[in-house]
Amino acid sequence: MNRAGKTLLVLALVAVVGMAFRVSWNALRDIAKAIGADDTAATLYPFVVDGLMALALVAALVLTDVARKFALRVLAGYTLASLVLNYVHGLLPDLHAESIGWSRLADGDYTNWALVLLATSLPVGSIYFGSDLVAKVLHHRPTVDPNTPKSTQTDVNRSMPDQGEPLVEETAPGVAVDSSPIPVGESIAALPQLAVAAESTRPRRATGRVPAAARSSRPVRTDIELLAEARSLTESWPVEKLTGEGIRKALRTSPAKARVVREALKAERERDTAAAVSG
Repeated sequence: MNRAGKTLLVLALVAVVGMAFRVSWNALRDIAKAIGADDTAATLYPFVVDGLMALALVAALVLTDVARKFALRVLAGYTLASLVLNYVHGLLPDLHAESIGWSRLADGDYTNWALVLLATSLPVGSIYFGSDLVAKVLHHRPTVDPNTPKSTQTDVNRSMPDQGEPLVEETAPGVAVDSSPIPVGESIAALPQLAVAAESTRPRRATGRVPAAARSSRPVRTDIELLAEARSLTESWPVEKLTGEGIRKALRTSPAKARVVREALKAERERDTAAAVSG
């Protein structure tokens, strides 16, 4: 069924419920007057019974599993109670008069007692069941069908920070990273290669075509470019602040390259300090 058909179905349901509420209005109002309610309370009484039925119906459409069964039981119970009260109203012509005083709902004592108990307990039940249904609807979390396939396109379009991974990982899968300390006195150009490509014997699983908007447009920076950028960013940093994590965040690079740059910066600062002291 398309969206227009569903809209018409909902409107038809609202119309039927509204007309049924109007038909049941007089019966429930007269029953309320018969058990001692004043004019205002008797006018509001139909909302207590039939209104909770409508609330339970909406809750049954939203909730699932055990909570949905509870909503259906509330709907069935209040529907049965409204049916009984409408039936009693039809059997007692005295309740149809304009001026209704305190009257009996049945000839038998026990039957009258049971009907009065039913009519007077419905408002209290509406408070309890209505509050419980609203709380269940507000705390309801839709469940995901395990048989529904997970969309790979959603995972592709998600950025790395959203997935809880490092911001930029500049080493490809299957790459060995050398994170040994840099000897003092060696330049960045003399450093060993940060990564050596390794052949992977396991075929990679196809994850779908990556859209152009999700591809990174920033080229991979060389070792010299990373060190030059780090010098500019950390020029005013004290030695204590030269940590691998701080440099990684500042350069937005991988942890392995951040450690290499950190050791190079520390070596340069030690060399500059030694030259200043000897001079």
